[in-house]
Amino acid sequence: MAPSSVDVKAGSAPASQSEGGTPITVAYGDGIGPEIMNATLAIITAGGASLAPETIRIGESVYSEGVTAGIEPSAWESLRRTKVFLKAPITTPQGGGFKSLNVTVRKTLGLFANVRPCPSYAPYVATKHPGMDVVIIRENEEDLYAGIEHRQTEDVTQCLKLITRPGSERLIRYGFEYARRYGRSKVTCFTKDNIMKMTDGLFHQVFDEVAAEYPDLESEHWIVDIGAAKLADTPEAFDLVILPNLYGDILSDVTAQIAGSVGLAGSANIGPDVAMFEAIHGSAPRRAGQNLANPSGLLLGAVQMLVHIGQGEAATRVHNAWLRTIEDGIHTYDVFDPSVSKTKVGTAEFAEAVISRLGETPSTLKAVEYSSYAEPIAVKVSERTPAHKELVGMDVFLDWRGPTDELGRLLEQNAGPDLALVMISNRGQKVYPGGLPETFCVDHWRCRFQAAKPGDPVNHRQIIDLLSRLADRGLEFIKTEGLFTFDGQPGFSLGQGQ
Repeated sequence: MAPSSVDVKAGSAPASQSEGGTPITVAYGDGIGPEIMNATLAIITAGGASLAPETIRIGESVYSEGVTAGIEPSAWESLRRTKVFLKAPITTPQGGGFKSLNVTVRKTLGLFANVRPCPSYAPYVATKHPGMDVVIIRENEEDLYAGIEHRQTEDVTQCLKLITRPGSERLIRYGFEYARRYGRSKVTCFTKDNIMKMTDGLFHQVFDEVAAEYPDLESEHWIVDIGAAKLADTPEAFDLVILPNLYGDILSDVTAQIAGSVGLAGSANIGPDVAMFEAIHGSAPRRAGQNLANPSGLLLGAVQMLVHIGQGEAATRVHNAWLRTIEDGIHTYDVFDPSVSKTKVGTAEFAEAVISRLGETPSTLKAVEYSSYAEPIAVKVSERTPAHKELVGMDVFLDWRGPTDELGRLLEQNAGPDLALVMISNRGQKVYPGGLPETFCVDHWRCRFQAAKPGDPVNHRQIIDLLSRLADRGLEFIKTEGLFTFDGQPGFSLGQGQ
């Protein structure tokens, strides 16, 4: 191959970047990150993007200095000032208490919506689903990714699943607004609220409430297991899919892969003030420094960035030139297929091929047009009158190794005059009173106490006195959860079998 004019090893922005352009924060990342970032910046600059990049350090070099968050503290000033972050992939060390930088940035800066378009590029990129064109919009801050975990007993660890009404509403409302702006006709929600009736149930409930405000858009809900099977088997049946965090993380990768390749997918992380744009793939250290990596995922993330900052004309030129390059069979190794590809190229050569096609549009693939999108999508959360909240009991979790019936008798003897033991469950299954010997139990017991006389009020002093009595009997409580009603409706689930 001829020497390339695109430097895939340098760690700074191309000299042609405009000093008077829109300020953005750039991180070159680890592994293949510097190569694909330089290719991306070269392409979008040639495409007319007017940018003033500021570079920050993230990833392995920062982790190695003992910064467990993976980002140097001074970098936050740049991010908060530019409000736009173009980030290459990084390598997160395994073990040692290191935290995911992506999660840290998303939660610190309030990047609540993760947007991942996943169209197919058939027949130029192999896929079993040539007609698919799905956008995944994933909640980015809550769910199990809150990262609140504890080891509570010898046998049991827990991870708290947090779903909030405001967090769900702004994500779902963003999804419907996105559908309107980009001409999507159907919005689908996936949850598992047949099992997690309160957490996933809240997400589903809010989806239905918001959907009613968009009668011009078709809406539907699927249980996530069968929905995921349908998405993998018949993605053409979906248009835009909104999901809680964990399901969205998994299924956006699945959707990108069945569309053709995870390596082609870009991602936008949108907040009310700041936004981050990236490829969805990792840093691929085994491919680093070899001029092999496909820059397409980061480039398409950068296209989303240009739309976000009001440079839709440049986004249109770049995206159409990229489509034409794919259509012309100029492919990197990861998507190269002798039956449809014409030339296998490296990172730098692929960037040159896209640059040489600026101003062209695809002839078979669908051309894009972003010029009219001048403002980011903004959403507001509805104001609600707070419900009347009342304490009606307490779940006390105990570390106990002994017979279930013995524990039940001890707790009944020490419940006190105002409270009564309602049930004991183990791993969610009711085991007392009336449990079965076949139920497998571990050393982690949920003991539910409510008013001795149904309907009587319960107060925190009664709970404190209960815990004191349990401690005096040598019963080790490890956690408590208040049982509340909201406008008279229980804010807690029954035990399985209760």
